[in-house]
Amino acid sequence: MNVRRTAAATAAAVTAALLAVAAPAAHAADTPSPSAPASLPSGLYGKKDPKFDGVFRQSYALLAQDTVGVKPAQKAVDWLTGQQCDSGGFAAFRADPSEACDAKTQVDSNSTAAAVQALTALGGQDATVKKAVSWLKSVQNQDGGWGYNPGLPTDANSTGIVVGALAAAGEKPQAVKSQKGKSAYDALPKLALSCDKGEDGAFGLADMKTGKLAANADATAAGVLGSLGDGLVVKAAEKQSPAKCAEPGDVRQAAKNGAAYLADTLAKDGHLKSSMPGAEDQPDYGNTADAVVALSAAGLTDQTKKPVEWLQQNSAKWAKENGPAAYSQLIFAAHATGADPRDFGGTDLVKALNATGPAPEKAAAADSEKKDDGGGVPWWIIGVFFVASVGIGFLISGRKKKTQL
Repeated sequence: MNVRRTAAATAAAVTAALLAVAAPAAHAADTPSPSAPASLPSGLYGKKDPKFDGVFRQSYALLAQDTVGVKPAQKAVDWLTGQQCDSGGFAAFRADPSEACDAKTQVDSNSTAAAVQALTALGGQDATVKKAVSWLKSVQNQDGGWGYNPGLPTDANSTGIVVGALAAAGEKPQAVKSQKGKSAYDALPKLALSCDKGEDGAFGLADMKTGKLAANADATAAGVLGSLGDGLVVKAAEKQSPAKCAEPGDVRQAAKNGAAYLADTLAKDGHLKSSMPGAEDQPDYGNTADAVVALSAAGLTDQTKKPVEWLQQNSAKWAKENGPAAYSQLIFAAHATGADPRDFGGTDLVKALNATGPAPEKAAAADSEKKDDGGGVPWWIIGVFFVASVGIGFLISGRKKKTQL
């Protein structure tokens, strides 16, 4: 899942939020992150501070490049694998990978699951992927789902991106169970809201103060993808019509409800709006891209046309400001709907993504013809920051057999 949404907050605020409620999955931020340190690793994508999103944005970038036939620079892949802790988990960013991870290292499910998706797609990283998957299994909650950090309550964003990682790595998500015999497919329907009270079957995100679930498009996109056994990289499913909301007794119905909720929410303006409490109403580019991926995975292809057109017309500035993760989210949306990522509303997303990091070892034929040589630029994203601004849109490689609607 997506990508993508989040406001810039202090590290202390993020930590407090994580302790208070489950954090949503990481995505490209609509608000620029703090300036990056004077020196960044040459293999890292983006030029902004990677403290909260280094592994996530790197994973997105590598996965997006693979999706469009670009072979990333080896040093970019090496940087990502070098971030893994001995436990198998990944933290958002480790400034000095030579230092062993300890109890203070904040490994998290979102960074780890994103890395699994990217490294599985690239191939040749079996040992790293195996350790990461083992770590994810070891921190599964008893209800079958995952929270952002080990010990946090299950949330739809984290569970969705982990399901995508498990499927990408060849696991059957329904067979990965907690000690109490629960899988993600048991947890996700419980995070879906009822069909009345204006909630219309959306997946919920816990309110920062009360902990009560409230309808959230970001969580819904991730919940739909997780319920389908899909992730960021999907192909359009067989065409469907939006389903009538029914009580989400199982994961299939939860996916149908969530997809219908997204379709209805996007129908008016063709885009989602920021859901950050207290913030001015503004377009949410990242979540819109994530929603497009989820709708396509659910077969609601007609309902993706308006938001894709809106993204083509309006997302260029946002992507340029936010960098690799943002470009990646748009590439995932283009791939899911058959749009051309090399001419997305006049923007060559592939060339722009390549320019945010080390020059690729091998670009696809179309890029070679354009003589793209890569370069360097910025971005930002983080799991809990999504609670703040919502922008990864979400998440994950849907290469394995998924649950059918």
